[in-house]
Order: sequence, then structure tokens, then C-alpha cells
Amino acid sequence: MAAQGLIGRDQELDVLTGLIDQVIESGAAIVVLGDPGIGKSSLLRAAADHGRAARLQVLAATGIEAEAHLPYAGLHHLLRPVLSAMNRLPATQAGALSTTFGMSDGPPPEPFMIALATLNLLTDVAAERPVLLVADDVQWLDQQAQAVLTFLARRLSNDPCVLIGAVRKDHDIAFATAGLPELDLRKLDETSARDLLARHAAGLSYADTERILREAAGNPLALVELPVAVRTAADAGLEAPPQALPLTTHLERAFAARIAGLPPLTRDAVLIAAVDNADDLPEILAGASALAGQPVTVAALETAMAAGLLRFDDLHVHFRHPLVRSGVLQLETVTRRYAANAALAEVLAGEPYRRTWHRAQSVSGQDDQVADELEAAHVVSLRRGSATEAIWALERSAQLTADSAKRGRRLLLAAEHAFGLGRADLVDRLLTRAARTSLSRLDQARMAWLREIFNDGVPGDAGRVLALCDLALEAIGASESGLALNLLRGAALRCWWADTGPTARAQVTEVAHLIENGADDPRYATILALADPVLQGQEVTEILDGVVLETVADPAALWLLGMAAHCIGDPVRAADFLSRAETKLRQQGRLGLLSQVLNMEVLDNLELGDWDRAVSCAEEAKRLARETGQPLFNTGSLSLHAMIVALRGDNEQAQSMANEVESAAGSRRLNNLLCCVQLIRGFGLISQGQHTEAYEALCRAFDPADPSFHLADRYHGVMFLAEAAAHAGRVKEAREVIAGLEAEAATTPAPILHRQLSYARVVLADDDDAEDLFTEALRADLIRWPWLRARLELAYGRWLRRQRRVTQARPPLRSAQITFELIGARSWAEQARSELRAAGERIQAQEPNAQDVLSAQELQIARLAAEGLSNRAIGERLYLSHRTVGTHLYRIFPKLEITSRAQLAGRLRQA
Repeated sequence: MAAQGLIGRDQELDVLTGLIDQVIESGAAIVVLGDPGIGKSSLLRAAADHGRAARLQVLAATGIEAEAHLPYAGLHHLLRPVLSAMNRLPATQAGALSTTFGMSDGPPPEPFMIALATLNLLTDVAAERPVLLVADDVQWLDQQAQAVLTFLARRLSNDPCVLIGAVRKDHDIAFATAGLPELDLRKLDETSARDLLARHAAGLSYADTERILREAAGNPLALVELPVAVRTAADAGLEAPPQALPLTTHLERAFAARIAGLPPLTRDAVLIAAVDNADDLPEILAGASALAGQPVTVAALETAMAAGLLRFDDLHVHFRHPLVRSGVLQLETVTRRYAANAALAEVLAGEPYRRTWHRAQSVSGQDDQVADELEAAHVVSLRRGSATEAIWALERSAQLTADSAKRGRRLLLAAEHAFGLGRADLVDRLLTRAARTSLSRLDQARMAWLREIFNDGVPGDAGRVLALCDLALEAIGASESGLALNLLRGAALRCWWADTGPTARAQVTEVAHLIENGADDPRYATILALADPVLQGQEVTEILDGVVLETVADPAALWLLGMAAHCIGDPVRAADFLSRAETKLRQQGRLGLLSQVLNMEVLDNLELGDWDRAVSCAEEAKRLARETGQPLFNTGSLSLHAMIVALRGDNEQAQSMANEVESAAGSRRLNNLLCCVQLIRGFGLISQGQHTEAYEALCRAFDPADPSFHLADRYHGVMFLAEAAAHAGRVKEAREVIAGLEAEAATTPAPILHRQLSYARVVLADDDDAEDLFTEALRADLIRWPWLRARLELAYGRWLRRQRRVTQARPPLRSAQITFELIGARSWAEQARSELRAAGERIQAQEPNAQDVLSAQELQIARLAAEGLSNRAIGERLYLSHRTVGTHLYRIFPKLEITSRAQLAGRLRQA
């Protein structure tokens, strides 16, 4: 494409310019994929030129491999032209960016707060003038900048903003695997390749030209650079790169051929620039002077610039292409690279962190002093938000450490941070290396815990649970209570997910009781609740009774306490803890843990009758788990979603989803999920009036010999089992099951069990006893239990009508119908309407419920808007741009047949 200075890229450029030309109608994001040198940078430059010609504001950044460890460096470079608009952002978001970019002091902001601030900054700017974001070599941007770009890419469709990011193939980064549209940049065809080579092949023989065409294989950068390499090699009397070398090595050797002929001082300066993690001109010249042992001036760099290797100005030095840096480092010997890092360390005496970093890369053997400094420096990396950099520091520190046990401990610490990133592969590699060291018994226990944390769902392994308990005992003996709690939590999770038997459960709780002041740590209550929710329910309840909710500041602690409450069957308290944790996690932007909290809230909200909230939690939990790289939640999220579908009356879809969950969980005998499968089946069948089949499905969850039996989760099916039995003529069988549960209720205070038993008693009772039981059940405090209360009212109204007391039957039936409608329990609402009609009451036609016409996210936005939140406030809460929220509301109004925001609250109440 001559007009753009490109050859053979007409189709690819048309794709990008098409996105740019449509920016007013819709935003977009696209990934340009290609091998090194295939022309990604040239294509992006042409797209940027087109954007400028179309009067878009173009913001650009290029990843540099040496700067990949500098948190948010790439983001700062990208946003620098528009940072003056930060004052339009909410104070929290403006402060997050200001602190991140060193413009103000403050604690490190959470990553997703930074991402949200970036999104809103760009959408505000784009509202005045459309924006084109161009990010080249995304794989070499720092991980934090990559995460922000991925966040943006998923949310730009409703804003006049286009994001084009180029990524090298075979770099499995989140931005490249986020499901964005892809533009695969392939090699040039032969005609285009010859045309491009003709521009650069002056003075080459026919044989050299044909060889370059053959070896370049359509790679544009090779077609440009290899002629230079051939000429340089000929001038220096060097051989051209051999044919057997792979293409990427060809390019590096092409650059290296030019480097080899540089004057010594220039070569020193170029090497310093290659190993430096900054582009500061004075620093590079100072480092080159230290390496050379004599002053090095700008004149040395001018020679490198003339050779086409780099460019510089008064402040900065940049390589013309990242492969130049690779070529330099490939050409120079290890000894020279070590010497260059030592020279930089000498120059950086006033910057301890960076000095340590370069000292660590200047040591050829072991050096305990540098190793100690590097271990200390990893804390700085964490504070800056770069766990990847911290892991490298600890790994390198381990390499430099003479003592085997200390080396192993540093590798284990690196593995802990790798777990935080969700990198099971990296954890395994670090543990394998640590296993070859002389670990102390305590560190061996720590390694055992690290091996467990990705495998909590291994089924029925009582032996492993007991082994973890033994390790926890050793940790307790060494006054390492934190490690003991971690080990026991891993053991307890095994007991929760699968049946490990009473002996293993008892051992977990027995060892937990040996931890001094254990009850002061939220992990302790969680361990007891996970391991044995029935026998330990009373103690966990007493611990939770002693917690003042408002005084718990740590959202992770709130999450653990909420988990404990959830496991012992206390959905009211669980919802309170988890809701507070959710609020704090949103404020901090900690979306990884937020997705787990939301996931756990689903079932508690179902029990408490807030089904819209349950749907919103399930939808957002799934989205955030995907965005934060937590694939382990897939099956659990699917089972919870299936429960919602079943309760809302879509039996066919619910049964299909139950089969999918069973397929995933059955081979591993995960009792927790298999119990959920039977609940899903029972809920769906009951909603369709298939009570016999529902009873058969549900009774499996109450049979200790069945793989679907689970100590705690079966409690969620008690009232459904009783209802199915009453309709299916299986009352006698059901009473036997309920009698066993009554005995358990004398042991555990689990509210979910006691509440559901109150329903089971009345529907299974003889007529002579039923009214007293109904009165007792409805007299209880059910303010937080509208779903249960409506079920009781429906059953009571139905019983009254059967007793021919139709006038008395109408009020509870009417109350039940209203509650079911508000909750979204359509099949039960229809049952209540049917009973009311049978009791002689005329029923008006119902308008469609909001949940029937809105998606989960639309319903969430509508509810928040009805509460009076602005678009910007809703966006902050849901991590969307305020303009995206506005677009959703624009679509919501006609669906609800309203015309203004003021009508939302009334319409949602009607639904």
C-alpha cells in the first residue's frame, strides 16, 4: 500500500481503518498477532496515521522488555497526554492514578481501582474527541499495564474509543487470550516480498537477493534488515548467517553483525543501554563510563544511531526495535553482561533498590550479601504492585544463596507469591526446585501446604487429611500457628468437598483446638465449620456471636467469617459478613477475592428470598472470575446458576445444567457438588409439579450411603423433600428422614435446618396437629426469611382451603402470592394464584417481571439507578464506565415500558 508506505498489507489495514472510521457508532478493541518482525509495528503506525487524519486523539505506548518489571510504566506512557483531565474523575479514582504515577503520596491503590480510573478518564476524554489507543509489543509491557488494557478492551464497545494492541505470537498473555477479535498478520506473499526487498537490496548480487528472499520467508523486518547484515558482514569479512538458523535468530544475528563493528566506547554504551531498565541518557553515559574506565560522551551514541540501532534525545535513549536489544545481549559474552550490570550498580549508589537489582545480575557465583539484599528488595516490588518482579527477585536470591535450607525457604516464598497469581505451573516448578534443598521440617510442612492449595477438591483422601494434621501439629510445636492454620484449612476443605469420614473430620478439629488463641483468627472458625459443620456448629456460632461486624476492617477476614457462617447453615449472618466484605473489596478494587465472595453469596441470597441479588451475584462472580483468571470456580458457579434456573421454573434447562455439573464432579466424587446436583433436580421437578420424581432425586441427598450426601448442603433441601413427599404420597418415608434431622437439630443450632424443619413438620403433619404447627412456625421471626414465610403461607392457605375455611385461606395466600412475585418465584406465585382462584378470589393479569425482560447486569444497573445512584456511582460499583451504564439504561427503559429514570423504582416494585 504505497499511500501508507506499506507493501502487501491492504486487507489488514482496511480492517483497522474500518474500526477507526466507525468509532462514533461503537468502540472496539482488537489484537494484532504476528511473529517477530512480521510488520505489526508498521501496521500500527499506519493505523495511528489514519486516526490522526480522521481527527482522533491518538495515545500510543510500546512495550520494552527491559522495562517490563516497572509497574504501570507502560500505562503512564500511554496516558501521559491526557493526565491533565484527571481532575474530572472522582477523588478516589484521581488519587489512585496520581499515586500510581508518583504524582502524590499515598498507599498503593488496588489494581482494579487503577483500571476503573483509566477507563473513566479515557471515556471522558473520548466524549469530547474520539480516542485511538495504540499499544505495540503488549507482551513486553509491565503486567499491570497489560491488565489495565485487558480491562479496557472488554468495556469500550459503548464509547467512542478504539484500542489496537499488537502481541507477538506464542506469548500467552491475558490480553491475547481475552476473547477479543484478532487480526493474524501473516508473511508477505512472494510478489510483495520482492517489492519490499527491492527497496533495500541496492548493490546486492542476484545470489544474495535470492538467499535473503528464501531465508526471510516473507518476514518484512528480515527483508529490510538482512540486506544490511549481508553488506556489513561482507565489509567486515564475516560470514552471513547460515541457512539452518531459525528466523528470529536470523534477525538477532543481523543486528549483532552491525554491533560487532562498533567502536569500543560505542559498544560499551549500547551494552549499558541494553541491560539498563531505564532509558535515562545521563545514567546510560555514566554507566558506560564506569564500564569503559574512561569518560563516554554522546558522540559514542551518535555512531550507534548512524548504524540504525537506536535513537536518543537530550533525556532518553530508545532502541529502534526491541530485537536490537536482543541482538546486543546475544552477541556480548556473559562476562561482559555481568560487567555492565556491575557498572550500573556502581552508578546507582543513590538508588538502593535498582542498585541491588543490577548487583544481583553482576554476580557469577554465590554471594550471600547480595542474596540477602535481593530478598529484602522483593518487598519493594510487592509494594509497587509487581508480584512477578518479586518472584524473580526471590528466585535469583535463592540462586545466590550458599546455605541450602535458606535457599529452599526463598524458593517457597516465591511459590507463595506465584500462588497469589494463580500460576499452578510456576508454583510446581518452584516447589520442585525447593524439594532438592535441605529444607527444615517446618519448611517441608510449608511446601506440603503449597502443594495442597491448588488441589483442595481431591476426593475422600482421609489419609492425606491426617497427614496434613500431623504437619500442623509440628507447626504448632514450632510456634508457627499461621502455618498450622493454613495446613488445617487445606485439610478442612478436603472434608468439605468430599466425604473423608468422621475420623478425619474429628482429627482436623482436634488439632485446631490445640492452637493457642486460635479463636482470635478467622481461619480457626472457618476450619471448624468446613471440617464438621454439624458437631462444631455450636462453637462456631459462639465465636461469631462474639464478633462485632462493624469492627472488622479486613475484607479477607470478613470473607472467612462469612464462609464459616455459610458452612454451618446461618445464611443471615453469612449474608451480613459477605455483604460487608463485598463493599470493602469494591472500594479497594480487589476483584479476585470479590468474585469468590459474590459466588458464596448466591446460595445465601436464594435462601433469604433476594433472588434478584442472587442472579446479580452469580453473573458478576462468573464475569470477574473470568477476568481475574480463576477458572477453578467454573463448576461451582454453574451449579449455583442452575439452582436459580430451577427455582425460577425452567426445569428443562435446570436438568441439563445438573447433568453438566454431575459430569464434572462425578468422576472426582465431590459430594458437595453432587449434593447440589440432586437439589437442582429436585427444585426443577417440584417447580413443574413432578413431585414423585422430585422426591426420588432429593432423597438421595439424605442417604449417607449415596455419593450425593453432604453434611451441610442437604439442609437446603429439607422443605423441598417434605413438600415432594406430601404431594407424592411418600409421607411415611419422609417422616423417617425428618426424624433423623430432628435429632441433628438438637446438636447444631444451624438456622437453615431449624427453619426448614418448621416447614417440613407442617406439611407432613396430620390434620389434627397441623394448625398448631402452622401457628408456631409463622409466629417465628421471619423478617429476614421472606421465601420461607411465603412457602409457609402458601401451605397454610392450601390447608385452610382443604378444610373449607376459604375466607381464612385468602389472606395467607394473598400474602404468599405477593411475596413470590417480588422474589421472582414464578411457579410458586402461580400456585398461590391458583389457590386464590379456588378460594373464590378474582386475580388480575400480571405484568411481565423485570427479571423476565432484563439481563442480570441490566437488572443490577436498574436496581442501583432506582436507589438513586448516578451513572458514575453505578460504574464505580460495577467496574464499568459511566457511559456504558448510560447505554444500558437507554436500552432498559423501553424494555420496562418507561421513559424516565424516575419511573424505575415504581416499575421494579410492580415487577
